[in-house]
Amino acid sequence: MVKIKNIYCLLVIGAIVWGCKKPYNPPVVSSDNHYLVVEGVINSGNDSTVINLSRTVKLTENVSTQAVSNFSVVVEDAQGNGYTLKPEGNGKYDIGPMHLDISKKYRLHLKDPTGKEYASDYVEVRQNPPIDSIGFFPKNNNLQLYVSTHNATNNTRYYRWDYAETWRFHTRYQSGYIVDTVTKEVRGRRINELVYFCFAGDKSSNIILGSSEKLVQDVIAQGPITTIPNTSEKLELRYTILLKQYALTKEGYQFWENMRKNTEQLGSIFDAQPSQLQGNIHNINDPAEPVIGYVSITDIQSKRIFIDNSQLPTDWIAKYPYDCGPLDTAYYSAPKSGHNDVEDLIIKGNGIPVVPFGNFRVEGYLYTSAGCTDCTIRGRVMQPLFWKEK
Repeated sequence: MVKIKNIYCLLVIGAIVWGCKKPYNPPVVSSDNHYLVVEGVINSGNDSTVINLSRTVKLTENVSTQAVSNFSVVVEDAQGNGYTLKPEGNGKYDIGPMHLDISKKYRLHLKDPTGKEYASDYVEVRQNPPIDSIGFFPKNNNLQLYVSTHNATNNTRYYRWDYAETWRFHTRYQSGYIVDTVTKEVRGRRINELVYFCFAGDKSSNIILGSSEKLVQDVIAQGPITTIPNTSEKLELRYTILLKQYALTKEGYQFWENMRKNTEQLGSIFDAQPSQLQGNIHNINDPAEPVIGYVSITDIQSKRIFIDNSQLPTDWIAKYPYDCGPLDTAYYSAPKSGHNDVEDLIIKGNGIPVVPFGNFRVEGYLYTSAGCTDCTIRGRVMQPLFWKEK
């Protein structure tokens, strides 16, 4: 009887607590502040500098970023000598190689259409050693990619990397036929209509850092870059990765480390707790205004490698993103009903003809869905300029 009373009391208390719940909208969610976000690295070497400007948005808004246009964006030294970046639209500003003097310090100076000014701290030019190698090895049914680099003068110590990857793939079935949009009949595909092989790509989304601060020598040996599952379509035929390396100051490294902890390590109570990001960009007239970003200056190093499927374990087989079962059959005149399935399922329907069948004439086609025959749904046929075959 005591147990029943206890259970009843718990149910009553639970009902009261549940009934007293109220929606909680923290101030950060409803705040109308749109803080300036500055992304990019000032390239001191032989390549272009690209800076992206945007503003933060509320969590309740439908867009993830709000691009900023009509800003004046200048890279300048302490003597006032400047390089003006060109606006390209959608918050992007760029300039060609500036070949900055490594003995000087520079900053990024921004001005909005209303005259409000922002500037980063003056930062030294960090010398960035070349990437020694990009390698890979199978590990736990994944392909582990890594980077190795070193600085013989031991004065870099802090590194960041990002990458762009591209891969060639094909669909489950190769369709040699198509429905003519004019005649409404099935015909063979022309060369420019072939959609069996395609290229796709992606960019890194995680923050990749490395430090040799605690080592005697300034060496990064097999620093992890990314992993690719053995069933990924990226590894089906041929894959390439373009890796870029940035040298950081200690303060810049700490900024990116805090950013990484805030965005990638918040899964449990044992992970690092959120902390405020202290960048090196400020509102000149209102230092209290939050500005998100950290401007570094370095000569960006890059390296590309290609990986062929033949270099991987033979039992690694890519899985197609669509459920592609056996091919279906469509007759011009079905054996039992005499119904024109080609007309209904292919010409008027969504079926894609793969190959014809018949003894003395074409009696119909084996067909399937577009996802199993058309690679342009998730890629493009045109080969990138940098692509090289084995």
